[in-house]
Amino acid sequence: MAEIRPRWEWRSFGQRFGNAEARLAKLTPGGVQESDEVYLLSGAGDNVKVRDALMDIKVLREVDADGLEQWTPVMKAEFPLSAATAAEVLAALRLPAPALSRTQYTQDEFTSAFAAPGSPIRVAKVHKRRVRYTVEGCMGELSDVIANGRATRTIAVESEDAAAVVRAVRELGLEGYANTSYPRGLIALLDGEPERYAVIDAGTNSIKFHIGERDAGGRWRAVADRAEMTRLGEGLAENGVIIDAALERTATAIAGMVDEARRHGVRAIAAVGTAGLRIASNGSEVVATIRQRTGVRIEVIAGEEEGRLAYVAAKSGLGLKTGSLVVFDTGGGSSQFTFGHDSVVDDRFSVDVGAVRYTERFGLDRAVSPAVLREAMAAIAADLVRIDGRPVPDALVGMGGAVTNVTAVSHGLATYDPAIVQGSVLDRAEIDRQIELYRSRDADARRTIVGLQPKRAEVILAGACIVRTIMDKLGKERFTVSDRGLRHGVLAERFGA
Repeated sequence: MAEIRPRWEWRSFGQRFGNAEARLAKLTPGGVQESDEVYLLSGAGDNVKVRDALMDIKVLREVDADGLEQWTPVMKAEFPLSAATAAEVLAALRLPAPALSRTQYTQDEFTSAFAAPGSPIRVAKVHKRRVRYTVEGCMGELSDVIANGRATRTIAVESEDAAAVVRAVRELGLEGYANTSYPRGLIALLDGEPERYAVIDAGTNSIKFHIGERDAGGRWRAVADRAEMTRLGEGLAENGVIIDAALERTATAIAGMVDEARRHGVRAIAAVGTAGLRIASNGSEVVATIRQRTGVRIEVIAGEEEGRLAYVAAKSGLGLKTGSLVVFDTGGGSSQFTFGHDSVVDDRFSVDVGAVRYTERFGLDRAVSPAVLREAMAAIAADLVRIDGRPVPDALVGMGGAVTNVTAVSHGLATYDPAIVQGSVLDRAEIDRQIELYRSRDADARRTIVGLQPKRAEVILAGACIVRTIMDKLGKERFTVSDRGLRHGVLAERFGA
């Protein structure tokens, strides 16, 4: 063999790799290679395959703190294999060597003896088409793979320098993806394991969590979809920073979501942050702390990007194809608006109009007088001046925690049911009824209202007031509810077919 050079490797399998593919497309390919290989899989062994008529084995030596795997080549043996070499192959597959009946084995003889149907060794006939790049001094690779007739794709980074691999993975935007070796990836493919991906939306008031599973036709099924009220933006309007207690609640919630995602075997976790993290002067420190606690890096996205992704989620989820459309997404710290027609986005922007801000400013977590309510509504209207004078759209779609909670209350849902909420239509009369319902009660009394998430009791009045003001300004008597929010847009765009 040539000089043994252990390499640190990172790899992921799937159909699409989001922004990484766009970044690779900007680089000059270093070469394209096609090969036919035969992998021997046992479920617990090292990387054992036949390539270029050689028995080729790499052994996993180490997994570092960043999850990188160090693989060392230990064999490139010509056929026929000696009995001793055949025993080494079986050892690499973590299988005890039986009594060997031959002094040497051709490839077909080895397969017949040890990898026949029903044996612990599975045979995968693999065709690869690999396109190689150089990323941060590392070898990057994007490959199309067919194994026993099943197709997948894989993206990888390799180098003798572990730190360079970490930098390259970060440069490609792949930090949230699980590192999966070739043997594990092929076994998952052959076993038909579903492709699952998770998205965490770190909002000012709640942390939303979604796991989507994609079927063979590219359709998504929800495996998990929930939100935890952590009030990340508590005191933010007054202090300009995220306080320690809010950070602790949020980090704990995200850590639990990450654990749940891993139990479900997700291939990647994407996490995005919105208004609270954009506004807070200590936002970068909060992101760093959460990453240290959970292993997940939150990407703080611009308000315009937040609105665009919400628009993607609304259109795909409601099947809206033609006509003018406005999608609004109300959160704890801001509201996003996207104006479009047919499949075209005409305008999108974010405004600092969120339920937490007005709750704290006007004391809307308590029962308030009609005069205080009018004062709050006037302030909201003044802050939403950017949507004044817009043409009345053919359709208005609302999403976000305030919208879905108001919808659950309208249906009297003791248990939240996204199938009922999705596509519901609410009119001004229902929003007015609920505003009065919340105005006349403090937070404790609101928690007895069927359909209202208890942790949203403090901010629901402000949220409903924002929704009502948007309807007035856009001249719509009613709007359609989308249970599919930012997290669904991220899922569709980054991991969709």
